[in-house]
Amino acid sequence: MSSAKRIVILTAVIISFGVYQPGWAQIHHVDVGPPAPNVIVPQSYAWAFAPQRREVIELTDVQVRIDIVETVATTTIEMRLVNRTPRRQEAELVVPVPDGAVVRGFAYDGPNGQITAEVLPRDEAKRIYENLVAKIRDPALAEFIGYNLIRSSVFPIEAHGKQKIRLTYEHLLDVDGARVDYVLPRTESLKYVVPWKVKATIKAKQAISTVYSPSHKLQIERISDSKLAVEIAIQAMREPGPFRLSYLLEKDGVTASLLAYPDESVGGGYFLLLGGLPAPGPDTEKPAIKREVTVVIDRSGSMRDEKIEQVKEAALQVIAGLEPGEAFNVIIYNNTVQWFSEMPVIKTTETASAVRDYIEGMTATGGTNIHDALAAALEQAPTEGMLPIVLFLTDGLPTVGQTSELAIRELVLKANPHKRRVLTFGVGFDVNAPLLEKVASESRGRAEFVLPKEDVEAKVGKVFQQLAGPTLADPELRVLTQDGGAALGRTRDLLPERLPDLFEGDRLVVLGQYVGGQPITFKLRGNYFSRPRTFTFAFDFDKASKKNGFVPRLWASRKIAELIDAVRQMGADPGASTHDPKVKELVDEIVRLSTQFGILTEYTAFLAREGTDLEDARSIRREAEAVLSSRALGPRSGMGAVNQSLNSARQKGQSQLNYRNWFYDEQLNEVAISSVQQINDKAYYNQQGRWIDSNLVGRQQARPARVIAFGSREFFDLAQRLARENRQGSIAMSGDILLEVDGQTVLIQAPSHN
Repeated sequence: MSSAKRIVILTAVIISFGVYQPGWAQIHHVDVGPPAPNVIVPQSYAWAFAPQRREVIELTDVQVRIDIVETVATTTIEMRLVNRTPRRQEAELVVPVPDGAVVRGFAYDGPNGQITAEVLPRDEAKRIYENLVAKIRDPALAEFIGYNLIRSSVFPIEAHGKQKIRLTYEHLLDVDGARVDYVLPRTESLKYVVPWKVKATIKAKQAISTVYSPSHKLQIERISDSKLAVEIAIQAMREPGPFRLSYLLEKDGVTASLLAYPDESVGGGYFLLLGGLPAPGPDTEKPAIKREVTVVIDRSGSMRDEKIEQVKEAALQVIAGLEPGEAFNVIIYNNTVQWFSEMPVIKTTETASAVRDYIEGMTATGGTNIHDALAAALEQAPTEGMLPIVLFLTDGLPTVGQTSELAIRELVLKANPHKRRVLTFGVGFDVNAPLLEKVASESRGRAEFVLPKEDVEAKVGKVFQQLAGPTLADPELRVLTQDGGAALGRTRDLLPERLPDLFEGDRLVVLGQYVGGQPITFKLRGNYFSRPRTFTFAFDFDKASKKNGFVPRLWASRKIAELIDAVRQMGADPGASTHDPKVKELVDEIVRLSTQFGILTEYTAFLAREGTDLEDARSIRREAEAVLSSRALGPRSGMGAVNQSLNSARQKGQSQLNYRNWFYDEQLNEVAISSVQQINDKAYYNQQGRWIDSNLVGRQQARPARVIAFGSREFFDLAQRLARENRQGSIAMSGDILLEVDGQTVLIQAPSHN
């Protein structure tokens, strides 16, 4: 028997009575047999060979346990299957795995179970995939061409029965300086809705600075300075795409790493600078930055009853959360402005008691003088050595005193001498949402909106908890050459433009474009634990990879949000119009980036609408101008303004991919788009059953240079070519696919099932 024909089969002893018992394994060598009638790729789909039997075996859910110790990951995937037929079924499991993966365990529950598993090297995996794609004739199977495979048979799955399968494999992780990367292959298809419950434990010998996923929102629990537990957040369990996880090992102070994506069209590429803070814990050499918090409370007539009571409790909760020795003040306003104290006071038993009496005696009446209340908060004499924070609450529009949106906005730009951070809270829908956003963003704060059914106290309390343990205040980032000189022209469009203060548990994510391929140095300086400090990080671009397609997409998402925000802020001028050349320029760039990257918002969702002619650039621009004029330049208050601010805040701070392009519409309904598919760094639009590469939008599409039949030798050669850049998913969609490959237009003809 030749080595190419030999496989490893793990035969496990199963204890009956239906109890799940992974057993002792023996290793044998046998010939490769034919595939089973049903094929299951848990990261993608379940297939039957006959098209009419597609739903014979159903994969209902997947649970994944990842144990990372230093740079070794042990991944356990537990799958639940259901046999929907009245017949006993045999299924074959095909699992794409990273290079170097080794099977450590394989078992399933049920009596008389026969378990086989084979670990296939890349060449053998290629042959198996091509065989399955040709036999089943489903493009989706092509998505994992280029991966190693674990292949196993599962028999029996009883009639109308359920089966639980557990597979464990181990592999070494990629390491880049202080960063360790883990990837769990999964489909990027929007059709995939099987929930994945993923939990990971990370253990290291030294402290772990931060953990980050560009693919899925995480819930993180720090068990110790060198051990963390993370899991995919509930709302992200059905999100598609590979699960990516990176963690940084702590260095001296702030730790940083660089992920880069090369792109000749921008003269270099895109980068993501990931920064992490020291693990929290007692450290006598690191005196904490103290906070000075001013709570500004709207007590106008519209705040009567439940709202005013909630706001009182919120203010008391904030003051109770301050450490002894930190400072506070309370400002209340309606038609006029009143202070608890002319300047912030140090928290003591006496001052805390006095402010409680002051707050509890507050009543709601009168109008809303936002301008003077904000001015009073900003002009207070500062408390030396403390981080100055303002929590500004309002439930209405300015009705008293200076009511101009532009004038109020200018306060933060020109009348904030002590650089107070303003966190705005808009309570309800009768607030000027763009104004509250701008006041917050210009002061290193952020805007929050308390919806009618939400509790003000709970929302304010949650935000204040996130302000615990200030670590790095007033951060500034400079870009230098390798020898320390100014790196003129080496970077573009760094986002965010103004770095936020970093608090305990925070991480820094900076996105931008780089120019050229020479090494680059970032210098980060700021008030680190109450002391000025500078951190220097030197990086080269040797490991820049097309497989980091999430980097340019995250950058584009933030950039689009910044452009939209610029249009919204122009709406403060009653004479603003999309006919203004400045607005037109913004609209053009919003449309270009949205189209190229497949990142759609409420303003560009029409690009995915059936019937939109993607080759008619003039018509697309007119529609974009109309939507941005009526929405972004239009409503300043009401539900239709608040929804835009909620979308804006999420997108400007986006650190995870948004495959489904979901957003809130003007009625605060969640909207998702399924006719635009993001594949690594590519985007495709579905028009009348044909998928069109975003790079071809606006071009003449009728005459492709090459036509490739599904399942042909040329098809598989192209799959291998695309797999080198993690783009094989581009030919794994249903229907004809028009794509650009090496500057050439190629048409992939959909498979025929005749």
